[in-house]
Amino acid sequence: MKPSQLADLKAKKKCCRSKPRCKRCPVVVSKVRKAELNGIRGKELAKVYKRARKS
Repeated sequence: MKPSQLADLKAKKKCCRSKPRCKRCPVVVSKVRKAELNGIRGKELAKVYKRARKS
């Protein structure tokens, strides 16, 4: 998935807290959206996404 599409994902209603977190987890989506609002783009945004899924 392209980094530009990551922030446009629709989050699930509830987090399952599995490891790694699922792609549409509300925690992951919110962290990626915050990063994009702070000006992070491209490969850096993909890194934020991977890090958010690990947490």
